[in-house]
Amino acid sequence: MKIKDLFLYTNKFESEKRFYSEILGFKIHKETIDSFTLKIGWSKLTFIKSDKAYKYHYCFLIPSNKLESAMQWMEKRTRVIDIENGRKTQRFETWNADSFYFFDASGNIAEFIVRHDLKNQSLKSFSIEDVVCVNEIGLPTTSIETSNTFLEKELDSYFWKGDKLNFGTNGTQEGLFLLPNYKTRTKWFPTNLRVEPSPFKAVIESNSVLYDFEFLNEDIIIKKK
Repeated sequence: MKIKDLFLYTNKFESEKRFYSEILGFKIHKETIDSFTLKIGWSKLTFIKSDKAYKYHYCFLIPSNKLESAMQWMEKRTRVIDIENGRKTQRFETWNADSFYFFDASGNIAEFIVRHDLKNQSLKSFSIEDVVCVNEIGLPTTSIETSNTFLEKELDSYFWKGDKLNFGTNGTQEGLFLLPNYKTRTKWFPTNLRVEPSPFKAVIESNSVLYDFEFLNEDIIIKKK
């Protein structure tokens, strides 16, 4: 599965645009009076101006040998979140992955992750052009079982790892929905940011088929393009 487009809402529109284009250096692919779109590898990330504050957790994939150099690069531009006693990277043993976290200008929790099973090493020094894609988006739910079953049916995707009580995942290592039960998993690791079902839109590629995806009022709406 791949997240080809992701559309998020922000009430910090100008600050978010400055953060991604000027501080991190992503190129603006398209811009209107109330939205801007970043080209990020095989994905596009769009922020849409909103009067209301929404909170998200999303993640970017980077080459599997670039965690430390990407973190050093990031620390020159914004604060990398301290996970515990000065430790800033997190090992996910069952995922064979490592990551670090930072806040964007809207207060969302963002992440750079390496997935060693993908074997997508890079020989270059890390730069923003090395970001492979938008890799994860949080999809909070009160029933992981119900949400996962719907995704499997409509996207021809499958449950990846985790559990169906507190925190699961649907998709592949190239693109994942994070499925926290926000009644039991109330905070996004490693922060105090509350897990909440904020609306977003996406274009998802699953098994070479494109789908329009919308998450609105805790409902998932999927249509084949």
